[in-house]
Amino acid sequence: MIRCSKKTLANGLRIVAVQLPHLHSAEIAIYLKVGGRNDPAEKEGLSHFLEHMLFRGTADYATTMELETAFEALGGSVNAATDADSTCFYTRIHPQHAVEGLGIFASMLLRPTLSGIEIEKRIITEEALEDTNEKGEDINTDNLASKLLWPDHPLGMPTVGTLGSIAAFTDEDLKEHLQRYYVPSNTVVTVVGDIDPDTLFPACEHYFNSWQAPPAPDLCPAPSNQNGPQSLMVKDQDSQVALQFAFRGFSRADRRITTSRLIRRILCGGGSSRLLMSLRENLGITYSVSAGISAYEETGCFSIDLATAPENLPLAVEEVLRETRRLAAELLDEEELERVKRSYFFDLEYSRDSTYEMGVRYGWGELMGVFTTLEQDQQVSASVTAEEVRSTANELFAPQNLNLVAVGPETAATKREVVKLLQRHEREFPFRK
Repeated sequence: MIRCSKKTLANGLRIVAVQLPHLHSAEIAIYLKVGGRNDPAEKEGLSHFLEHMLFRGTADYATTMELETAFEALGGSVNAATDADSTCFYTRIHPQHAVEGLGIFASMLLRPTLSGIEIEKRIITEEALEDTNEKGEDINTDNLASKLLWPDHPLGMPTVGTLGSIAAFTDEDLKEHLQRYYVPSNTVVTVVGDIDPDTLFPACEHYFNSWQAPPAPDLCPAPSNQNGPQSLMVKDQDSQVALQFAFRGFSRADRRITTSRLIRRILCGGGSSRLLMSLRENLGITYSVSAGISAYEETGCFSIDLATAPENLPLAVEEVLRETRRLAAELLDEEELERVKRSYFFDLEYSRDSTYEMGVRYGWGELMGVFTTLEQDQQVSASVTAEEVRSTANELFAPQNLNLVAVGPETAATKREVVKLLQRHEREFPFRK
């Protein structure tokens, strides 16, 4: 049985303790509501860069080596990630040393030295180069799709930044971003595992109570004025074309997010899913197809990704769009819907054994104001009807939400054929009032 305890310190810092007494490890995860969308203009990648800089030493652990070995001595292996609207620092740790682990994280967040900026620039530059071709063009389909979805907005920029923005970062940029967004009211500390809240809460108060700062600035809303299908094809010397369909989706709080999760599974949830059967088993034109959901405060994206040989690109586009139209037009068979629901319910149950997934559910969910229990998720999902699936698919896959990105070998004839398929999708889409 999962037991969750919460406490908010006087400075606004939220602490979430999730007790899983059957486990032999614990996870500390510190979530901050800051990511790529908070980067200032012409300083793209600053949130991601700052996350890296916190590993370069603190007032208590002067070097990266000292910091890393301090976590390892407690059974930990510290890591971090930055996405469009959040940053997370996390480590697995032995449950008996969770309090000490919190102390090290407090040192990182409250007392970083932010030293070694030039070395880190070289490291992040190498990371950014992974997303470019020999001409310096961006070939990351996520980045390119985001640019189509949210032009001239931070959500449309690469989270890692650009080669130019990375090179231009200064010590003052880092200090200002830290002071602006690394504030207690913007943060949730989560500890999951065989832990004791009565021990953790006083420890957090001891380590973090001196952390004082005003609330973080408000967000700048993303644009949502797309009128029809958009496409972008980038030439790259590769044996395959990387393809992404990015449909403008729903915000985090939208109830249709639950139905979207089921739609993702219908299309790409396993070996029997529709796109796997169509594109791989029946046509043999791809090895794998995946789908993902990104949901933000005011907008979102439903993406479908695959890779295929250049000569198969038009057929792949045609099949994916055909399947989305079918979901938008036809009622789902009840047997298929129940099978997808059962698969989702099993995955919910499996997540009970993962400190990481419980940290995301309880910690990130608390940070973003969308926390639900496993039981609540199951109850809401169980109530989704075939008509709701059709209605949600009809709104989600509408032509005015479609953005298509293709990266790889291309010809003018292929481009024209893809454009015609997008126009056909617009003509044949089953709009419903």
